[in-house]
Amino acid sequence: MNGRLATAWSVVRIAVLAYAGYVALLFLLQRSVVFPGTRRDPPRPSPDDVPPGIIPLWLEPSFGRVEAWLLEAPGEGPGPALIFSHGNGELIDDWRDDVEPLRRAGVHVLLVEFPGYGYSHGAPSRRALREAFTAAFDALARHPRVDGNRIVAMGRSLGAGVASDLALERPVAGLVLLSTFTSAADMAWQAYKVPALGVRDRFDNRRALRRFDGPVLLLHGRRDRIIPFEHAERLAGLREDLEVIPLDCGHNDCLSAWPRVVESILAFLDQQGLR
Repeated sequence: MNGRLATAWSVVRIAVLAYAGYVALLFLLQRSVVFPGTRRDPPRPSPDDVPPGIIPLWLEPSFGRVEAWLLEAPGEGPGPALIFSHGNGELIDDWRDDVEPLRRAGVHVLLVEFPGYGYSHGAPSRRALREAFTAAFDALARHPRVDGNRIVAMGRSLGAGVASDLALERPVAGLVLLSTFTSAADMAWQAYKVPALGVRDRFDNRRALRRFDGPVLLLHGRRDRIIPFEHAERLAGLREDLEVIPLDCGHNDCLSAWPRVVESILAFLDQQGLR
């Protein structure tokens, strides 16, 4: 019996050590997994080559310069604005055409690049993103054509975690969360069976929605296999005034559903008196 117990204990020890090594390895390598956009080459030959109609802004967080693109809406006087945070494998270049309908509808749009992505300096982390996006909010709030009381934060996928963080740092007028998760810790356990202590950048939309008392719009693809629809349902369950607008798509194939996304955003802004 003692021999069997010793053998069983040895197996348990080996399993525990192997799991600890697995978690430690993922802890060290996870930012290369979480932020794959750092490996993408910018589609422009230089940062000066911006599409027509774009006003380039260079933010100045502590770690260097971060690129942002402002799409000014038509019309006179200060108007509403949307700060957009893209997904972890994307660049601001990918979104210029998609946000154009929002601009034409009277909403200024600021596309903010992630640190370490494209031509932006630094390296991506939750802390660096929070610093970059608070600088973006401050720059937008100072803009003479922007109403600082009508700035909405929007994010897609991991970018929604960035937008939620911004809502805890600055007085955003609303949140738009597209195809996002309850928390990075939940995703780490779901995808890799890594506990919360092994997560370096703990984006937490659930915590943000519990603390943020402003209006929130949730949109999510019903066929999303990367971040299942249940994440949005759990977020909606945190507040009585929340519901999910389902989209007929998965995670990265929602181009056909984009007109509905735009329509929902504009309706949300109108309902909240923000446009």
